[in-house]
Amino acid sequence: MAITSLLKPGLTSACCFLFLYLSFTSHAYSLDPIYFQLPSVSLSPNDLGLIVNTNDPLSIKIANYYQQKRKIPSQNRIEIAISSNNTNIHVDDFLTLKKEIDRRTLPRIQAYAITWAAPYRVDCMSITSAIAMGYDVTFCRRPSCRKDQTQSYFNSLSQQPFNDFGLRPTMAIAATTFHAAKALIDRGIKADYHFPNKTAYLLNTSDKHRNVRAIQYPKILETLNPWLTIKQINQDAIEHKKDVLFYFTGTVHVPFLESLTFIPGAMADHLTSTGGKLTNSRQMSSLRWLEAGATGSYGTVVEPCNFPQKFPIPLIAMSHYLRGETLIEAYWKSVMWPREGIFIGDPLATPYAGYQMQIQGDRIELKTHALDSGRYRILSSESILGPFCPENQVIVAKKGQSTFSIAHLGARAYAFRPVR
Repeated sequence: MAITSLLKPGLTSACCFLFLYLSFTSHAYSLDPIYFQLPSVSLSPNDLGLIVNTNDPLSIKIANYYQQKRKIPSQNRIEIAISSNNTNIHVDDFLTLKKEIDRRTLPRIQAYAITWAAPYRVDCMSITSAIAMGYDVTFCRRPSCRKDQTQSYFNSLSQQPFNDFGLRPTMAIAATTFHAAKALIDRGIKADYHFPNKTAYLLNTSDKHRNVRAIQYPKILETLNPWLTIKQINQDAIEHKKDVLFYFTGTVHVPFLESLTFIPGAMADHLTSTGGKLTNSRQMSSLRWLEAGATGSYGTVVEPCNFPQKFPIPLIAMSHYLRGETLIEAYWKSVMWPREGIFIGDPLATPYAGYQMQIQGDRIELKTHALDSGRYRILSSESILGPFCPENQVIVAKKGQSTFSIAHLGARAYAFRPVR
């Protein structure tokens, strides 16, 4: 008789143990839970600094709710005071603000969440990139359609971006009402550990200037088909779809959003010039994606021209997300030149973190995206605290593989160690 189990949000030790709670069949019996120790691949609430604008009652309310629901330590909260009536922070004011943020940031903080939709820019840079990377006066003095250098965090496997690269990725929990913010946060939490097997929609539109990412779609189909249902569609929009997990397109406005059902954790954006002007764009604001049910989005705050490097590369964003990384990590790692782009959503959403399992006789069927390709030795222990003893069992994880069958040795805890 199979016993199914699903990782739930809960306790995480300093050793990155992931705890599993068993859900049993209707038969009345109980067994001790089995625990797995997997490689840590993502940021945690302890790593996230929460930046709050005390001049904005909505920012405070969003921050309070997010801190409570995501269990952000109180020491990680950074309160600042800026005007919420403008879309742009003056450079001098921002430089003073940035010094204050840096001064009040604990050394362990690796990323930030800000809790407002406006202001969304600092001169030519987005507010999220200016906080993450610092304001770059040389970059902003260049003419419109500026080229840039590839950020060091791009497509990396780093779990500590500040320690490794000196930047703290930043995402705005952006909304114009608390109702919308609460719905966004609740979706992000609902997404965690659910391994949704839903659909990625890649739109090949008739807008030749904004459809520049479509050339990437065949590689996505080739690479990610083992993990997802992927549909490349040659039309300007989709409607009445009930399984939207990813939606990438290039167009000024995206119609029929109200007819779609976005899966919790969904990532969606449209390549256009000023989607990142969250509250006053003549094009479609990226906020519309969140209001329609997506959990994360992206847009540029000034004219970027149609450099694909300034927008998320879908294959990279999806790959890191499917690996079990947080939304903020996956999105940030997918943009080569992010200075002009604002990242919005629930930064800690992790649909593919952790694992699911079934016990079938003397085998454990494990589903996880946390194992990179390579060989792993299985270790076992009678305690979740160890010691772990090596067993005569090695598994080989192949690219794109997410299900594994291992011998159940009667132990209470198992761990995976890479074989060099």
